[in-house]
Amino acid sequence: MSTPQYPDPQAGQPPLSQIPPAPAGSESLADGEWHRLHPLTPLFKGGLVLIIVAGLVLNSFRDRLIYWAVSLVAPRELDDDAIDYAAADPVDWVLSNNLILVALLVVLGVLIVLLVAFWLVWRFQEFRISDEHVEVRKGIIFRSQRRAPLDRVQGVNLTRPFPARLIGMAKLEVVGAGTDANVPLEYLSTTKAETVRADILRLASGARAAREARQRGDSSPQGTRATTMRSQLVDSMNGGVNGLIGGVDLNDVAPESVVKIPTGRLVGSQLLAGVLWLVFFMAILAVTLAFAVPAILSDGEPDSWIGVLAIVLGVGVPFVIAAVAITWAQISKSLRYSIAPTPDGVRITYGLFTTVTETIPPGRIFAVEVTQSLLWRPFGWWTIKINRMSGKSLSQQQSGSAQQFNIVLPVGKRADVERVLGLILPDMPADDHPLVWEHGILGPQSGDPYQVLQKRGWWRRPFSWKRHGFAVTDFAVIMRRGNFWQKLAVFPLARQQGVSAAQGPIDRAQRLAALKVHSVTGPVLGDVVGIESVELTAAVDDISRRAAAAAGRDHSHRWAQDAAHETSA
Repeated sequence: MSTPQYPDPQAGQPPLSQIPPAPAGSESLADGEWHRLHPLTPLFKGGLVLIIVAGLVLNSFRDRLIYWAVSLVAPRELDDDAIDYAAADPVDWVLSNNLILVALLVVLGVLIVLLVAFWLVWRFQEFRISDEHVEVRKGIIFRSQRRAPLDRVQGVNLTRPFPARLIGMAKLEVVGAGTDANVPLEYLSTTKAETVRADILRLASGARAAREARQRGDSSPQGTRATTMRSQLVDSMNGGVNGLIGGVDLNDVAPESVVKIPTGRLVGSQLLAGVLWLVFFMAILAVTLAFAVPAILSDGEPDSWIGVLAIVLGVGVPFVIAAVAITWAQISKSLRYSIAPTPDGVRITYGLFTTVTETIPPGRIFAVEVTQSLLWRPFGWWTIKINRMSGKSLSQQQSGSAQQFNIVLPVGKRADVERVLGLILPDMPADDHPLVWEHGILGPQSGDPYQVLQKRGWWRRPFSWKRHGFAVTDFAVIMRRGNFWQKLAVFPLARQQGVSAAQGPIDRAQRLAALKVHSVTGPVLGDVVGIESVELTAAVDDISRRAAAAAGRDHSHRWAQDAAHETSA
């Protein structure tokens, strides 16, 4: 069987040391000076409050609006007992007492107060990018300041919520290493956000050319400050209208994505996943009816079946709505998906209404897992997930958007999986490829090199004990698990957080043990059980020794600096 050929993720890309510091004509903000965010930032961050207030106001005048509409269309249909709005409505009270000028002055005063408050909030929100940190400070009475060291940057996300896209605004989030360590820049114009992202990644890469080019500078800090609020608003709105359909990130990404997901495949895969939700909901409904129907029918009333129907509708309809909502959410998040190599890492873009673009620098992926469900097997579809430092708290990591960041291929065939693995694991040796495909994803096969779950411990994984196992190379620990959900996980040793073995009383009696490879929090788990205890003890020592050697060889956290050294040598 042929060995898959992984593509070179840097093929066709210029040398890292020769990459210009920013797109031509852009203004670099990586000058160590403090800069302000987009003038409309307070409006978008406080927009939810304004929507709630507007909803309350409209709800208060709902009956009045209906009364006005009916009086205009069919005044004779009004009941004689209708509410006397002329006496009860505050608007009519203002009009009848000739206080309209006072009311307008009050409304104007409220608007002025809101504008002043928004201006103060914007005035006291600043950020700066130096050679070592990205910092954000904000607050009028209670001041706060967040800082992300550039050498610990795990990625940079550019998010464009649909309302912000209309006027050319984007949210930039610098992903740090640690809980609640992210530094958000919300909001910037899309053009500035792309430039700032490029500067952050370039400085994080260790490229001295970025600082030198910035000092030569096509634009000075004074030129940046001279940009007026009006010009920022006009430029961002023009850019929003022009880029709404065409998308973003067209300057520094490879010409096209290395993977194209047909819409039919994407929709079909999520519909098959929705079948599982539907089966789950139907099972709950069946259990509910099994307990409720006998009690209802025992009364012998003629309309007893109406109660049964009410239960079916009351329980089934919300479940169906939930299944449809979950399926649609997954489809909309994965539309317009693309993945491409850039000089600063892998660029992933997805989303129909809210567009999210994530750049993962080299060396920031701690584990990779290829998964195939039983329903996908006839079509040859797989999905790829990763573990990476998100810089979010546990509750934030459990949200839908955070989970989406862990999916680098929503659904793809074997060729798609090979291309994506070639991007996110570019340094995997060719000798390890058969362990991933022939013996891993498609295995086990004859001459299986994996250490597998022993037959005497089959009861721990009764449906997949023949597949359950692991293999160790100089590059990674590779784990193979599951039957209904076939999984193949790769844990690069250079970014391994630790390894441990565990043995309970039953395991001790059967001379078995469990292995756990520790990684950062994510969907990829590093556990295998039922391994021969003597072999597992030797494997733990072997993994520890190889991991130390791999960490000594790894310098991916300063990728451009190493590339520059190699070029000069």
